[in-house]
Amino acid sequence: MDIVTSLLQGGVNGLTEYLSAHVLTCLVPAFFIAGAIAVFLSQNSVLRYFGPQAPKALSYGVASVSGTILAVCSCTVLPLFGGIYKRGAGLGPAVAFLYSGPAINVLAIVYSARLLGYDLGVARAVGAVVFSVVIGMIMAALYGRDESNRDSRAFDMLQSDSDEKSPRERLLLFGLLLGILVFAASGQWLVTGLLLAGLGLLLWRRYSRDEISAWMRETWRFVRLITPWLLGGVFVAGILVVAIPESVVARVVGGDSLLSNFVASFVGSLMYFATLTEVPIVKAFLDLGMGRGPALALLLAGPALSLPNMLVIRSIMGTKRTLTYVLLVVVMATFTGYIFGLIVA
Repeated sequence: MDIVTSLLQGGVNGLTEYLSAHVLTCLVPAFFIAGAIAVFLSQNSVLRYFGPQAPKALSYGVASVSGTILAVCSCTVLPLFGGIYKRGAGLGPAVAFLYSGPAINVLAIVYSARLLGYDLGVARAVGAVVFSVVIGMIMAALYGRDESNRDSRAFDMLQSDSDEKSPRERLLLFGLLLGILVFAASGQWLVTGLLLAGLGLLLWRRYSRDEISAWMRETWRFVRLITPWLLGGVFVAGILVVAIPESVVARVVGGDSLLSNFVASFVGSLMYFATLTEVPIVKAFLDLGMGRGPALALLLAGPALSLPNMLVIRSIMGTKRTLTYVLLVVVMATFTGYIFGLIVA
């Protein structure tokens, strides 16, 4: 009974910590951005940069580095991924964005280099960019036929997408929303307040009540789609943290063998890491004897995946594609960590 109580308490603690630390400053702004993408972003622009018919160098290049401007975790990026995918983005570039969003934000890369060493910081940055492109291209190759049908429907919808805002107005709107997300997450409330005031002024002057209502409806749709899976997954992840002690994990991944890299990437894929929290956790594992190869494997798999993340992705793009995505991340993180461990040994 004590064990069950401890596990349940771990789930409650994980859920409480997530709700108090991340919902207001990270997830709520991300939901509003996703709703704005679905309503205000020109579908022609989405298809131009992310659509299956866009030049691969352009679409994957933009997707692979898009995460550098967002300090988001594996769960916060989900509404953004859903919004982009809903507006007709190809599966490959959308998946590249899904991976790069939490894996390559500037704060995480700089923090990794300073706390864990420049070798791990650089390896994480390069690995994240390469991973996003390779995984996205593999997903597109495996499911390209389904995407071609979806792309045709998207282009048919362009004919009805006539009431669009000017590029300057869209850029200003998304710039304000992204600024609110970034500065709220970093606790800079004065700047956040100024950006909120600017957003209110922009909406009052340039957007109609019907447009704002449509935005709120799309935002609420994403909330209903994602929140139940997200909170349930966070609760289960909290139980896993209690059930799998850090000391045990550290002992298992104490070397640079292929098995230790696999364990690190697999365990990391199940755990939930809020933005930047993976860095001190990996530092603690290193202090306990974790190899640098498994450390990199954890950094490449952990921030981009989590149990809540997997459940929500499944609700967006289906079981088969989600399993493929997870498998690709874990396998690539395993071999990359193994090779890195051999190099730095």
